[in-house]
Amino acid sequence: MIKADLIKKLDFGILTITSLFLIMIMVSLLSAQIAVKGEKIYTMNGEMIENGVILIKDDKISAVGKSGEIAVPDNYKIIEGKVVTPGLIDSRSVVGLAGIYNQKHDQDQLEKSDPIQPDLRAIDAYNPREELVGWIRSFGVTTINTGHAPGALISGQTMITKTYGTMESHTILDSVSMVAFSLGSEVTSEFKTPGSRPKGIAMLRAKLYEAKAYLAKKNGEENTTPLNIENEILGKVLNREIPALITADKAVDIMGALRLAEEFDLDIILNSAEEAYLLIDQIKNANVPVILHASMARLSSGSFETASKLGEAGILFSVESGYESYVPKTRVVLFEAGVYAANGLSFEDALASITINAAKILKIDDRVGSIEVGKNADVAIYNGDPFEYLTKCCGVIIDGQILEEECK
Repeated sequence: MIKADLIKKLDFGILTITSLFLIMIMVSLLSAQIAVKGEKIYTMNGEMIENGVILIKDDKISAVGKSGEIAVPDNYKIIEGKVVTPGLIDSRSVVGLAGIYNQKHDQDQLEKSDPIQPDLRAIDAYNPREELVGWIRSFGVTTINTGHAPGALISGQTMITKTYGTMESHTILDSVSMVAFSLGSEVTSEFKTPGSRPKGIAMLRAKLYEAKAYLAKKNGEENTTPLNIENEILGKVLNREIPALITADKAVDIMGALRLAEEFDLDIILNSAEEAYLLIDQIKNANVPVILHASMARLSSGSFETASKLGEAGILFSVESGYESYVPKTRVVLFEAGVYAANGLSFEDALASITINAAKILKIDDRVGSIEVGKNADVAIYNGDPFEYLTKCCGVIIDGQILEEECK
């Protein structure tokens, strides 16, 4: 009996020590104090800072400026690099739903049983432990808008998450950020119906009018309407609570997307938009942002100069990794923006397309996308020009936590 009591006390002591150790680890993570020094710091909120420093306390940026103007406290961990940028943002991805090995068991990005499934939630398929998440993070990508792939008239929902953790509440910035639509030949190649462009538009219009009628009936005096989860999410799209992300590459499909937006007063974002350079005036007049296709995507009539043309016209755009069908299943926005930078887009505009502009399109620019006091401490550190192929990412900080500290 005495022996049993002693074992219990020892067990309790071990548990207490373990608990205290875990608490100490958690406290140390929550109270991170870091100073990032850079020969060039691109804050994306003003001029580039030469020989600058960023102070990080807990999970936020507490100070940023020239090294001579900001004193680094003695107890701060110092990380240095040649070029420092905000953590990169991939504004359209399928990472976490599409797995690195391209095997059937880890491919949840497109459900082919029905061309219209707005009720499918990215959060129900996203795997934070997927190797691709860590892989893109190693290049400086700290935030992604990921979810169901193009290829269906409505393939499902997207979500915005940081590229670390295991889906803790603070790592998910928006569990339902957009509803993904697609127009054009890509849809007809995946499904028996629609068999043509006009059929696809007709099916979408019918579904949106059905959702509109559902809302009207639901909001009536006697609400006895059975819950319909497809119409519930489409109702939020119709009410402009959630934007419609419409993948449309050819000019005819882009015009179809703009007509849908006008008919139903939708808040839309054009996605991929291969032939956007043919419709600069129409897109600008519609005041629609563009998440532009990866520069190296295998498209039939795209242009490396589309990004610069959108920028010159004052159209808000970002650059995506998009959906890739072959291993390793994703591109890296750092390289995609770099190609546009080599084809007419300025360095600053290319960097904006994967930082602050992406944040504005995703409506999270109050938290990420630039290096400003009070924003999330998401920082990428490079040993040279980020858009030079031989440059390596030598440090990644997300929410004040050092996730990468080696040049890769």
